[in-house]
Amino acid sequence: MAALNSLFDYFSPILDLDELEKQLLTTRRPELKANIIDDLTSVYSYTSIQRAKILLKEQFSLLKRKPNADQELNFHLNSAFIENQFYNYPLAETHLKKAMVIIEEQGDLKRQAEIYIDYAGICINLEKLEDTLSFLEKAEKHLEAYPDPILSARIIARKGSINLYYGEYDEYTKAVELLLKAEQAVNNASQNLTLKDYYFLTLIHSGLGHIYTRLNDLEKSVKNYNRVLEICEITGMKTRLSYHYVNIGKCYIGLDEIDSADKSFRQAIQIKDMISYESQASAYGNLGYCYYLRDNYDEALKMYDRAEYIYKTKVERNAKNFSVIEVWKAKLYMAQNKRALAEKHFISAYDFAQIAKDYQQLSEIAMSIAQLYAKNGDYKNAYEYQVFYSQVKERDNENILNKRALELEVKYEAEKRAQEAKLLRLQATSLQLKALRAQMNPHFMYNALNSIQNYITSKEVKDAAKYLAKFAKLMRQSLDYSDLEIISLEKEKEFLEDYLFINQKLRFRDKLQYKITLAEEIEEDIIGVPTMIVQPYVENAIEHGLRTKEGGMVKVDFSLKDDYTILCTVEDNGIGRKRAKEIKEKEKTYLTHRSKGTTITEDRLRLLHNSRFIEKVFVFTSDLMDETLSVSKGTKVEILIPIKEIPLKQS
Repeated sequence: MAALNSLFDYFSPILDLDELEKQLLTTRRPELKANIIDDLTSVYSYTSIQRAKILLKEQFSLLKRKPNADQELNFHLNSAFIENQFYNYPLAETHLKKAMVIIEEQGDLKRQAEIYIDYAGICINLEKLEDTLSFLEKAEKHLEAYPDPILSARIIARKGSINLYYGEYDEYTKAVELLLKAEQAVNNASQNLTLKDYYFLTLIHSGLGHIYTRLNDLEKSVKNYNRVLEICEITGMKTRLSYHYVNIGKCYIGLDEIDSADKSFRQAIQIKDMISYESQASAYGNLGYCYYLRDNYDEALKMYDRAEYIYKTKVERNAKNFSVIEVWKAKLYMAQNKRALAEKHFISAYDFAQIAKDYQQLSEIAMSIAQLYAKNGDYKNAYEYQVFYSQVKERDNENILNKRALELEVKYEAEKRAQEAKLLRLQATSLQLKALRAQMNPHFMYNALNSIQNYITSKEVKDAAKYLAKFAKLMRQSLDYSDLEIISLEKEKEFLEDYLFINQKLRFRDKLQYKITLAEEIEEDIIGVPTMIVQPYVENAIEHGLRTKEGGMVKVDFSLKDDYTILCTVEDNGIGRKRAKEIKEKEKTYLTHRSKGTTITEDRLRLLHNSRFIEKVFVFTSDLMDETLSVSKGTKVEILIPIKEIPLKQS
């Protein structure tokens, strides 16, 4: 991973904000004012939300008097970003929908992709998983036509956030993989990064911090949260900075580094802005918990009261927050053996949790109350709350299962729609391929078996047994591989060798030569390729180019085109495509299935390369010409084969 400072080698404030502010004060021209505000809000949306909100209000008035599509687009994008920071997700969604209407009229596909990615983020917050997947797919389609590594990285980051939203262990590991991939893509990008790009980096590292906390790898959490803080410090981004300090403070508590936690919570409290009230309340509450761990109960209670005051006066009333504070107070009084006060606050916490319908919180509180009553010898109430605990826990588990089932259903349906056409084509192709593999070329099979029969009738039993065993092995391979989509390159090569050997010995009686080569850097035993992907082209070379020629030669060469693709070249010294076409027209019923075979194989390659473009070519055929005589001396076919992961059951 690149060093942090390298990310900012080219970072410097693009705009002189002070100068723009002066111009804004002195200018009287509405259109110039609107331009200046447009420039200022592009920065302030990330660095000073209060100032950005004031300017956006003024910009809205100016745009009503003199509309400007570009400025209106930026107005809605910046407004959506800010409302998202204030957790006003429906309003943020409204602004983004208006931005989409403008950009779709303008026809800028790359900008459309960017807005679709932004909208996907709002959909995640609104728990509209189906819409999230749909808009990310739309963005991906646009970027196929207009590639952009940074926007692609944002898509990967959003997908990581989706897996983070699921909240299951297997989804967390997938989220980590995606978020790390997104970070690497941003770090490797050649273009200079914008404030928005750095904001996405904070999302990536904040997401990683959250996941590692859930996985109880708190040291990695601290590392990622610190990276968020460094990015914010260097770029001047203050968005949710208080929130990040609270998160890292909680990690320090888990690591039993109370002094570091204390410092982080105090830093969160020092950030005074409209967006940080809830984080400040959380910081006071957690700071109280630090005092509680130090047995300083008076100071702990003061911090809890401050947190409660902020929740009551500055933040929209949230029963869950009050429930948490009441639990903190109850545990504090329990530690002081003030059981009556502990009971009072536990009951209050229970009531707030019921209002919030937070069944996980309810179950934990019910268990705490049951334990408290049991310690007091009040077994009747202890039993009742133990029963409450069981009932609520069952309800909580039911909610988790229902939520998970709904999420999986939505994800499945969205992916199903996106992949339906592709899967149907792939299934149809697989069925046709199985039929082709089962029959192979009837002329090849007839000639092979007829030759074996001649060995038997000529009493050349040893040769007959050898070739029959080889032929049986080839047929068995063909049947076995028909059920596999991916095999190792080593097995693909072995199949080709057996196929060419039988052709050489039984059909052409040693009048056919062949050679299969692999580049040194290819590790054939661990590289996976689509099953029997080359055989149709080798058979084509034999049937079209060499069937009517003495002294034929087939060369098959495998080399690495790049980290994801193998270049396979099939060369023959046959009669060439023109002469082969003439023969084919005379023998209309001959070799029909093989032309279908190569067509199906090309369709299959398009699917395996994940190409949505029917016209995309992965097979290139050319004539080998004798320049002196101006005649064909063979054919060369180049096949771009995607490298695939070998299924574990084959390893």
